[in-house]
Amino acid sequence: MVYDTIVVGLGSAGTTAASTLAQAGKKVLALEAMDRVGGRVNTVPFGDGLVELGAEWIHGTANSRVYETAIANNIDVVNQTLNFQILMSDGSPADTKLLSELMDFATEVIDDPPPVPEPLGQYITRRVKERINEKYPQIANDTDFIESFLFFMDLVIDNLEASNSWNDLSTFSDYEELKGHQYASWHRYGYKTFFELMLNTYNNGPGYPNLDIALNKEVSRITWPRQPAEDAVVSCSDGSVYRARSVIVTVSLGVLKERHNTLFSAALPSEKTTAIEKMSIGVIGKVVLAFEKPWWPKNMSFTAFMWRAEDRKNVPKEDIWTSMMNGPSFGMGTSNTLTLWLCGDAAKLVETLPEDVVKTKSMEILRRFMGRNTNIPEPTAMLRSSWYKNPFTRGSYTYDNLLTPQYPNAREDLGKPLLDSAGNPRVLFAGEATNPQHYSTVHGASETGYREAMRLLNISSKI
Repeated sequence: MVYDTIVVGLGSAGTTAASTLAQAGKKVLALEAMDRVGGRVNTVPFGDGLVELGAEWIHGTANSRVYETAIANNIDVVNQTLNFQILMSDGSPADTKLLSELMDFATEVIDDPPPVPEPLGQYITRRVKERINEKYPQIANDTDFIESFLFFMDLVIDNLEASNSWNDLSTFSDYEELKGHQYASWHRYGYKTFFELMLNTYNNGPGYPNLDIALNKEVSRITWPRQPAEDAVVSCSDGSVYRARSVIVTVSLGVLKERHNTLFSAALPSEKTTAIEKMSIGVIGKVVLAFEKPWWPKNMSFTAFMWRAEDRKNVPKEDIWTSMMNGPSFGMGTSNTLTLWLCGDAAKLVETLPEDVVKTKSMEILRRFMGRNTNIPEPTAMLRSSWYKNPFTRGSYTYDNLLTPQYPNAREDLGKPLLDSAGNPRVLFAGEATNPQHYSTVHGASETGYREAMRLLNISSKI
């Protein structure tokens, strides 16, 4: 059988593309290397409900394909209010008023970049020190506090951006935040509901008769047809071969970095390989702990950990990753779990450590920061993410690195389709990395899947 389109990958971009084409009457085959739909969204039963090992929230509710899908189907997503406390590494509460003001300032200056791009951390550090000198002269010479705050702020930024250091990020960025609430939760429904809604499988829905889905199908080769009469050919590692008029590739930048030389025949154009090589994908890691019952303050959504400079210096070298834990958050899909967050090299390391080491050290950190007035029990279970180790993701999402100002069109170049000799798009590209303004988000990925589906539908309507 020759399909109209083969979609490679069933994350947000692939699922959007496949369902959009199927609803338009096209015959579509979706190939997913993993044993589940969702890509870098992974909802897992855990504790007394569901937890998210990947994307956690809907970031922005205005003009969001994700939010609008929920609302159109009467799913009541809940805006999670940011009730948070900051605790110090000796267990004492931090000066939340001072820190909140400095945090707000540090994040706001990102929207006021310098005329010449520079590392983001360097820029924020300079601006924060100016702010302290101007507004808080009484702490201007408190080097321990300033060092602690900057280390803390570096982690906050890295946990947003998936970077290893805020100095790996550029002040130059075209990222645009959607308006509306930034932390809308799927709570007890789970983010998986977005995919079920798109694929028409929610509440045992029948799906789409003209959309075939094959899981555990690792694509090994995509042949780009140069002649208009030729089919695109997709070969899988299990020996199966499929043909279609067009292919939409939605794999992560991490997978493209690792495999683009062998994945495509013929080779990709130089502008696309340059984009793949120069862009960056980072890692966010989660350690999720379940307890018999909640022991933390009610209605708490976040607790942030801030290390005193002297305490951090005393952390053993082999445990340095524990000082990179930024958390926990308390998801709305369960009542008895919490999530500790890591990023960059620390997140990669935690994917490789023995289970008991991660659990023991995580509990040590929780007790250090939160155990001063609370007897914290042992957890009943633990889960952790493995986005870097996973050969079908090799990371969490992309960010603007120090090369971005030199390659400002890299995302557009990555998203350009490969054409045949008549100018028809035959191999198309989608995924968060190809979205110039809304990268790193589920809604941004979904936008690109819709973009490429409509590119094909607009062409077919003219034939």
